[in-house]
Amino acid sequence: MQVIALVGPSGTGKSHRALLVAHEYNIDLIIDDGLLIKGNRVIAGRSAKKEVTRIKAVKRAIFTDEDHAREVREKIKEDNPSSILILGTSISMVDRITKTLGLPKPEKYIDIKEIANEKDIKKAKLIRNKQGKHVIPVPTFQIKKDFSGYLIDPLKIFYRKASGIKNVAEKSVVRPTYSYLGKYVISDTAIISIVNHVGSKTEGISKVKRVNIVNNNNGIYLDVEVVVEYGKPVFLILKNTQQKIKETLEYITALNVEKVNITAVTLDLPKRS
Repeated sequence: MQVIALVGPSGTGKSHRALLVAHEYNIDLIIDDGLLIKGNRVIAGRSAKKEVTRIKAVKRAIFTDEDHAREVREKIKEDNPSSILILGTSISMVDRITKTLGLPKPEKYIDIKEIANEKDIKKAKLIRNKQGKHVIPVPTFQIKKDFSGYLIDPLKIFYRKASGIKNVAEKSVVRPTYSYLGKYVISDTAIISIVNHVGSKTEGISKVKRVNIVNNNNGIYLDVEVVVEYGKPVFLILKNTQQKIKETLEYITALNVEKVNITAVTLDLPKRS
């Protein structure tokens, strides 16, 4: 098995360039911040960016937790790749990861300065230090449930194959809880207010009567009861409202809305003159 390492200080753009390096060297798997990535999928591990402190994030990234390390070791063995790319802040960090996971020492260490110019590295550091943003080299839909409530944006990159065909890959930008910006919490009251606002702006809905919120590790579930105007197409109105609630909540709060159950509990009858 061939192991290649991409090395550079934190915030210099390693994760941003990981897919390009993997493409150039025809690498099957990427190990980055506690995750084992294949193509555009996370196949094992837990992101260090989910940890609540920087120290815990470092421990997660170097696989100090035995259950975490075992999960990734077993997946690597099952996948049996011909090559792996490991990202680390230093050669010693990469060597520690390979030892913990039972992998060969890297055949090649690529310094971030070899593939990124000084201007790009400076820009990456500025984004990390000022905005607290980190890149995960997988599409947003892959990690959305794991980063519910985090600031998260998709980022597309383009590269060409030798055949001339242009490939598109997507990465995700997240703001971890341990960034200097601090942790934020979205209250149930705020969520209910957003749902009520959506209801008030949706044609055919007279009133949002009740909102029940269930939180779990992957996101939130909503049970919403509404009053529908008499004589309007109930099914279409409910379907439209359901979609608007989900889209609006995810856009405003960054929460992963797993499900919106919506029920018309009564009809708003026209007043008799």
